[in-house]
Amino acid sequence: MECNWYAVYTRAKWEKKVASQLNKINIENYCPLNKVVRQWSDRKKTVEEPLFNSYVFVYVTAKQMNTIREVHGVVNFVYWLGRPAIIPLADIQLIKQFLLEHENVKIEQASFNVQDRIKILSGPFIEMEGQILAVSKKSIKVILPSLRCFMTVEVEKENVNFLGKYHHSIV
Repeated sequence: MECNWYAVYTRAKWEKKVASQLNKINIENYCPLNKVVRQWSDRKKTVEEPLFNSYVFVYVTAKQMNTIREVHGVVNFVYWLGRPAIIPLADIQLIKQFLLEHENVKIEQASFNVQDRIKILSGPFIEMEGQILAVSKKSIKVILPSLRCFMTVEVEKENVNFLGKYHHSIV
């Protein structure tokens, strides 16, 4: 059976405990820890806190999933489209590398997602609708199929309006 990385949702503040329990039963896991400087009234101290609240990543086969669900503190797997979401190895490696190079990392939820549908509110493509291809910190890349060609444009986030999730039509 093939192993994949999956995200499991844990009870609040149980990330390290779950990772420890998974280690005890020889389940490969990764609980990304962020080095954060905390200030007390009399001192500063660097502590390691989970980067993702209530998430631990596990590298398992589909057959091992029931074992994971039985671990105390695990709520369930994170699902995408009705199935446990597979996390690409490249994403796990990227998180590991990023945390090796940086401290005090902050997680921010993206307000736009790849494949969301949007309408452009200003600029040369005003009123055109498109589909998001990529999201960066200050802009999004959009396909504008109404031009009858696939053209990619960068649009500032404040110049678009969210229209909904993109759905493929069956012809």
